[in-house]
Amino acid sequence: MARLVFTLNLPSSHGFNLSPKNYQSSLFVNQLGVPRFRAVRCQPNSESSETQEKLIVDNGENSPASKEVESSSSSSSSSSLGFPESPNKDINRRVAAISVIAALSLFVSTRLDFGISLKDLTASALPYEEAMANGKPTVVEFYADWCEVCRELAPDVYKIEQQYKDKVNFVMLNVDNTKWEQELDEFGVEGIPHFAFLDREGNEEGNVVGRLPRQYLVENVNALATGKQSIPHARAVGQYSSAESRKVHQVVDPLSHG
Repeated sequence: MARLVFTLNLPSSHGFNLSPKNYQSSLFVNQLGVPRFRAVRCQPNSESSETQEKLIVDNGENSPASKEVESSSSSSSSSSLGFPESPNKDINRRVAAISVIAALSLFVSTRLDFGISLKDLTASALPYEEAMANGKPTVVEFYADWCEVCRELAPDVYKIEQQYKDKVNFVMLNVDNTKWEQELDEFGVEGIPHFAFLDREGNEEGNVVGRLPRQYLVENVNALATGKQSIPHARAVGQYSSAESRKVHQVVDPLSHG
């Protein structure tokens, strides 16, 4: 069997410089004249960090039929092929923790807002007689425990009260309480919630009835707090519950202002 050695000068590909120096093939011709490759070896370019491979090809009739492929990859092979790196677990945990905290904060703040009830408002309200005597402007809300609109507006009223309570009195009068029959007639209460805005002398500047934008209440209360001569919404009516539906009951505590 004759042995022919030759070299090929091929362009570089995938980090291999297939020059005559780096690429060599041995060719054998058997007795039948059929050429067979003995071995093919590729050597990596010294400047490349790409994968290198060694391929062992069938060496003849008596050689094993199996082929051996040997490869090694550099640390940058996956990135150089464009595959995304796996996310950092610590960053994922931090992001998850922040998301949970934000969700809990939103939930708690929402619960706090909607947790305000009419009972909370009446507990923090000033007695009517005291409000009429301390020389401050006053907001009087006529309400009932069964009034859906009253309950719905309770969180907004509470926020406004907390903002202006040092300058404005906030009074809650329950229309079911027979103690306030005179005030119901005096302020002409026909629907609830009914907000009456009184100046420092106790004179009514105007009223707002029913469900209306929160800004109506804010602007009226702010006008009282800053001592303006009039309020911007002196007469406004939204959806309300009829005062005629009130469930009249006797007062248990004569000193009650609710």
